[in-house]
Amino acid sequence: MKQTLFSSLRLKPKLLQNLSSLGYEAMTSIQVQSLPHILAGKDVIAQGKTGSGKTAAFTVGMLEKLNVKFFRVQSLVLCPTRELADQVAKEIRKLARTTQNIKVLTLCGGMPFGPQAGSLEHGAHIIVGTPGRIEDHLRRGTLMLNNVSTLVLDEADRMLEMGFQDALDAIIDQIPAQRQTLLFSATYPQRIQSVARRIMIKPVMVQVASTHDNTTIQQHFYRVNDNKQRLTALRLLLLQYQAESTLVFCNTKRETQEVADELHHYGFTALALHGDLEQRDRDETLVRFANKSASILVATDVAARGLDIEAIDTVINYHIPHDAEIYVHRIGRTGRAGSKGVACSLYSDNERYKVALLDANVDPIIDSEPLPPLSLLDKQVMQASMATLQIDGGKKQKVRPGDILGALTGKNGIAGKQVGKIHISDNRAYVAVSREAVNSALKKIADGKLKGRSFRVRLIRD
Repeated sequence: MKQTLFSSLRLKPKLLQNLSSLGYEAMTSIQVQSLPHILAGKDVIAQGKTGSGKTAAFTVGMLEKLNVKFFRVQSLVLCPTRELADQVAKEIRKLARTTQNIKVLTLCGGMPFGPQAGSLEHGAHIIVGTPGRIEDHLRRGTLMLNNVSTLVLDEADRMLEMGFQDALDAIIDQIPAQRQTLLFSATYPQRIQSVARRIMIKPVMVQVASTHDNTTIQQHFYRVNDNKQRLTALRLLLLQYQAESTLVFCNTKRETQEVADELHHYGFTALALHGDLEQRDRDETLVRFANKSASILVATDVAARGLDIEAIDTVINYHIPHDAEIYVHRIGRTGRAGSKGVACSLYSDNERYKVALLDANVDPIIDSEPLPPLSLLDKQVMQASMATLQIDGGKKQKVRPGDILGALTGKNGIAGKQVGKIHISDNRAYVAVSREAVNSALKKIADGKLKGRSFRVRLIRD
């Protein structure tokens, strides 16, 4: 299949150079279809699954027309969740790194309002945020959108599902009518169509197939008799695949916590992610799963989209979701970026109607498989390879990843290969270390110094 290169587009030389240095050579399908229209200033509706390359598509369009010398908010990107907003902002900063003096701000709920207002006083070029917090800033007068020329609605269907319609209307009322509007959505239901008709001018429609190829994701279906057998089936699948990272989807918050607790009882390193968690606990959970300190994340569908978690080996649907599109998004968390993945789904007789609503290319009733043998329950549970240390110092204390790596691997320290991912937030840092090196790593940080200062450090326990 013929590839279309970014170099075929008439982009600023520095932007093209940066794209090339980041490995962005050939465009994805959604980029090929949408970027020429975006660069031409047209309104675009792009429908495609998570991981299709949509963030780079709208970011390239924004950066190409951005006037850095005009220090006003010129682009607004709205996202349904803080996790997606953080991921999008990170991608924008990466693609904009050769554009000097550009300022990208993230405005989301769950974070203190005051520091955000303080940052806005100094101005910004691009704002990425959630509708509720953006509306809050507009209402308090800390944010002005009268110079916005590009509005992006990312995961628009999810925003409407989460009840952000009124907030979206209030925000769009504050943006000039003469603007470019880019709407990205995994699905295109009637509600999205009505929003598009109301806020867009002669939009170009771009669609990329959202089904998953069985050559990329192996899909397996298992019938269970009751909830007791369902939990046993989950344990059997986890023991059979022994994956380094598994995402287990549940339909309710209560079920999510109960399943994670049961797995923990049986010796698995499992964490729960759902809407009742405090933001700090939520962030910590995601860091631990992403850095391989926990091999299993049990989650509600809030984890199906927008989370910056790479290389998930296996997805397990503890229950079949209520909607076929949700199923597509769930299993789409594995088999990304050309890798192969496994998706397993458990269902009972009274869930057959949900199974029948799934992708026509999958015939789970016929293809239902026998569960792995019960003898696997005698197998030892595989433990996560890493553990996470929390350091009470972050960006505001000028702590950088290199400082932590240097402190850990300095004189009489641990080996560099025993240090995993390092994540730094405003006032904390998290570092993954091999489990066998935990005590040595704790001692190195506790007894040593970072940036000439001593910081408290603790092991986050399972």
